[in-house]
Amino acid sequence: MAAHADAAAGILSRPVQRQSAAAARADQTQGSSKTFSRRSLHGQIAYDIGTRIVRGDIQPGTVLPNESDLSTQFSVSRTALREAIKVLAAKGLVESRPKTGTRVRPRGEWNMLDPDLLAWQFATQPMERLAKDLFEIRQVIEPAAAAMAAERADDGQRTAITRAFADMEAAPDGDASVEPDLRFHQSILAASNNEFLQPLGALIETAMASSFRITNNEPGALQVSLPLHRAVRDAILARQPEEARQAMRILLEDAARDMHRALPHFKPTL
Repeated sequence: MAAHADAAAGILSRPVQRQSAAAARADQTQGSSKTFSRRSLHGQIAYDIGTRIVRGDIQPGTVLPNESDLSTQFSVSRTALREAIKVLAAKGLVESRPKTGTRVRPRGEWNMLDPDLLAWQFATQPMERLAKDLFEIRQVIEPAAAAMAAERADDGQRTAITRAFADMEAAPDGDASVEPDLRFHQSILAASNNEFLQPLGALIETAMASSFRITNNEPGALQVSLPLHRAVRDAILARQPEEARQAMRILLEDAARDMHRALPHFKPTL
């Protein structure tokens, strides 16, 4: 325990890190889903400690320095520090107990669907691993959501899906298609009318952000993907759940192939 505490003290005594370009992109992608403000003092501390935990600088099982030492290291009040620790605890990253202090929890106990935790992983983890894991989750969730949308979407939800696709068609290039593409998939989740599926929007945002970073420069990607999105839209509008499920499955399989093709040539910009 002493060794863990010493290691944490050494890491946390380093200067507070500035937000990287990758983290900034993740923040922009997930702006509507974030659960605390990075502009607040306790938010800055939570971000700094949280990203170090996610990156592996502070290992599970590590006991963080005590409240007095941490507040001194960060030059903040104990109140701000306590609020930061509460943020991290709510995400499953740490647990605080009387006498034993604040300990980093095992990775398997983290709330991986938390919007901020997803963004931190996006900014700090190897892109290959994260993109693969997130794509697998999309392949589980989105075909089912498309089938439900075909059965349950109301007129307003069907219009939202139609408009998102029309905006994709009108986009002059891949960069301009990113926002309507994301809106298309989010609209389908909403149209599933399943209140447990809809909160997974932040997960889909992060999954798509990772794939966009990797594949956006692929020549002709938008032209190939538009007919696949159209097939999903048409099946939902025709209220054909199995066709919608299959069309979404084909769309995701094509996106996964694009990603795997592009990964060997991907050079992250931090």
